[in-house]
Amino acid sequence: MVAVTILGNNSALPAFDRHPTSQVVTVDDHLFLVDCGENTQVQLARYRIRWSRINYIFISHLHGDHYFGLPGLLNSMGLLHRENDLHLFAPAPLEDILNLQFKAAATILPYKLHFHPLQDEGVLVKTDKFQVTCFTTRHRIPCWGFRFEQVKAPRRVNPQKAIAMGVPSAFYDRLKLGDDYITKSGDVIKNEDATDPAPKPQSYAYAADTMYHEELIEKVRGVDMLYHETTYLKGLEERAAARFHSTTIQAACVANKAGVKRLLIGHFSSKYDKLDMFEKEACEIFPNTSLALEGVTYKA
Repeated sequence: MVAVTILGNNSALPAFDRHPTSQVVTVDDHLFLVDCGENTQVQLARYRIRWSRINYIFISHLHGDHYFGLPGLLNSMGLLHRENDLHLFAPAPLEDILNLQFKAAATILPYKLHFHPLQDEGVLVKTDKFQVTCFTTRHRIPCWGFRFEQVKAPRRVNPQKAIAMGVPSAFYDRLKLGDDYITKSGDVIKNEDATDPAPKPQSYAYAADTMYHEELIEKVRGVDMLYHETTYLKGLEERAAARFHSTTIQAACVANKAGVKRLLIGHFSSKYDKLDMFEKEACEIFPNTSLALEGVTYKA
């Protein structure tokens, strides 16, 4: 399963009970924190997300509404006696910022914080269960998006077929790896005759702050779910471009051209107290669009 829980969906200023950007991405049993605006740790507690399960944090860029909550969260993890290593992927200058704050407060974290500076597009983390890659967006300062993908699962043993063909249960693990079974008499039972294909791997892309640019399309092509900022409604394209942000229509065009299955929109400007028009406008171009609402978990 791939899903995302929205902790903050607003842009620079908290308003109308909306908070700066932050979300938790779930890939099967793994949790990833993406951006960490102010109030993130409060939102994690409010929605009962276990901090101890977060071992990777990804920060898209160094505008405050995307990382000002991070020093407090890291400190709180220490106060809660975290012991597991934590991996932080972020623009390089953030390392000095954090070190300065920790030094000023004489803070010593009880866990190992591994800082990984974002430098080039490509794979950040890959295991036998998931892969995370990064890509650049077009914003006023260097900014990164992230793509989360399940690694293709092994085939699934079909017990009814396996039993009927005389495959012993002790061989099931090898069936999952794709091996054929050879009987004592030398007959070969093909792997595909005793197993079922695994579900297609799911994927989610987070397109952080960005103005409209078509280079982004290839970077998010074909994902099951795309989060794309929509700071403004369609009537403010010039303002969006001047501030390196996007409108509803622009986000929907990216989703449409990239062939994604579902679009989530967020990073709403604090000039809007109501959000209904954001969804209405985006759906005119890309019907399977949802507002990224705080506290809601969306599945790919």
